[in-house]
Amino acid sequence: MKNGRPLDEPVLLADIGGTNARFALSGGGRIGPIEHYRVGDFSTAIEAIAAFLLHHVSCAPQAAVLGVAGPVENDRCVVTNSGWVIDGRDFQDRFGFRTVHLLNDFEALAWSLPALQASDLRAMGTQRAAAAAPMLVIGPGTGFGAACFFPSAAMVAVTEAGHATLPATSEREEQIIGQLRQRFGHVSVERVLSGSGLVNLYQALAAIDGVAVPDRDPAAITQAALEKHCRISVAALDTFCAMLGAVAGDLALTLCARGGVYISGGIVPRFADRFVASRFRMQFECKGRYESYLRRIPTSLILDPDRSFIGLKAFCERSAAASGTSSIHDRP
Repeated sequence: MKNGRPLDEPVLLADIGGTNARFALSGGGRIGPIEHYRVGDFSTAIEAIAAFLLHHVSCAPQAAVLGVAGPVENDRCVVTNSGWVIDGRDFQDRFGFRTVHLLNDFEALAWSLPALQASDLRAMGTQRAAAAAPMLVIGPGTGFGAACFFPSAAMVAVTEAGHATLPATSEREEQIIGQLRQRFGHVSVERVLSGSGLVNLYQALAAIDGVAVPDRDPAAITQAALEKHCRISVAALDTFCAMLGAVAGDLALTLCARGGVYISGGIVPRFADRFVASRFRMQFECKGRYESYLRRIPTSLILDPDRSFIGLKAFCERSAAASGTSSIHDRP
């Protein structure tokens, strides 16, 4: 027990994205089986949590730690790509939780970074992380997320990097952004580096080249690119990897992430071999006078799709150790 709060009591852990929601119970230092739900199958997050807890009535959790895909303000979040409203007070009222913590989903991932092992990763080179240096995690999925863990302060900086302006590093990329600007006005990172962004990229390239292409979803574009059935799909996937490298390099410089850059999310691991062989690393390093600085920073793919639960558990344990109060506004 820490500060009057038992660490082995059941805790609800959740990772709620724009497409999928995953739930597990943690207790006694272990994380139970992770159950997956489709966001589109439920009207609200409360309905989804109730469905999960219905199967675990014998061990009702006393606390909840939720990673959510969107900005958290005053223990409330509107999930960016689904419209679900996540409200800590509502969850306390509905489920009787003593404490509720809401974290940005990439904040949860960042809390897991110190526990990474070589077996959890696919390295994109032989670089070694600098000791006690900031560690950055990024990832395209339904949206684009990024967060940084600072070991010296044991804290996480959350970003909304997905909504920053997408940079161009070539005339071709300028054409792509110009094409997308006609549709969206502001062209954010997420307009290209996400699932729907890959579709935007595919359509923009087809328009620039004056090529008629069939409608394809992200999975179909990826498959057509890997099988080389469609040159626009190939160009879209290659450009996606290169632009992700440029954005990753910008963020690594911004946050001095010499502890490594880690790529997560639901997209890149599906074509890991192609990604490792892509222009990602070249564009990551291509920063003029700071090329040598970036050349020393390791970049790796996170292989575990449920990695965020390690971070949620780590945050929960640190929070329990730091505070014995029951307010949902507690923060370590």
